[in-house]
Amino acid sequence: MNFVKDFDFVINRAKSLNKPARVVVTGAYVENILKAVFQAEAEGFVRPVLVGSEDRILTILERLGFKDRNYDICDVAEGDDLVQHAIDVVNAGMGDILLRGNTSTRSFLMPILNKQNNLVKGFVSEVALVKVPYYDRILALSDVSVSVNPSVEQRKEIVKNTVEVLNALGIQDPNVAVLALAEKPSFHMRDTVEAQNIVRDHEIDPIAKCKLAGPITWDLIVSKEAAAAKNFDCDMCGEFDAVVMPNVTAGNLVMKVLGMSANCNTCGVLAGTKVPVAMTSRASSVERVYLSLCVAVAMQKK
Repeated sequence: MNFVKDFDFVINRAKSLNKPARVVVTGAYVENILKAVFQAEAEGFVRPVLVGSEDRILTILERLGFKDRNYDICDVAEGDDLVQHAIDVVNAGMGDILLRGNTSTRSFLMPILNKQNNLVKGFVSEVALVKVPYYDRILALSDVSVSVNPSVEQRKEIVKNTVEVLNALGIQDPNVAVLALAEKPSFHMRDTVEAQNIVRDHEIDPIAKCKLAGPITWDLIVSKEAAAAKNFDCDMCGEFDAVVMPNVTAGNLVMKVLGMSANCNTCGVLAGTKVPVAMTSRASSVERVYLSLCVAVAMQKK
């Protein structure tokens, strides 16, 4: 199922679980995040495990009308490390998925990336999914938060991670674009040369089960018409499933511009971790948190 027009297939895949996934919410104090979690709980595919001050959590749940729902609370004293407590819950076998709550990106990521916490299974990157109104399918963008300036070898790992996430969602043999500033390699633009090298290496020794093209610009990725106008010979133009970014600045900017300025639906998960990790923002809408959770649950099912 490569040709997908909305997130329904992700939601349906999450709902097909045989039993609810235990979702460990780190700092369960954010109303929009709790609303999304309890929407999933009401639909039967998650059981919330809420990490934080029990009194504070119960106060919020009562205000939201969730106090009598099905959940567990991991009581953490004010000032203690909420993320570390959440990781300990997962490592103790009492949680299946991590969900970011009332923590900063850095505070959430650093303990996860700490090898002593035993959550890293390989190179870690965030894969964001976005639905652009003018584009006929979901696009996976990576990396958008973790690897600041990845090397060629690290970007190959990002390709693997992105394909793994898409596979978990039922998208096999995806079309993957290696984004660059221009479609013709030039030694003046390192990203174009690196993109060319990644694609050439893939042709010799496949990085993952996917079709790879690059260097390629954004307009050529999303538009067959642009490709025809520029005489760019690639039958995947307008049909890409994923875009590998040159660096985290480009990835984060594209994701946030599409999400905040173009009002596109976006969601994100970490790949390369031993358990799925849903990446959300305290500013995310209920719908976007819910979608991130659905992707994480679908990955857990795999």
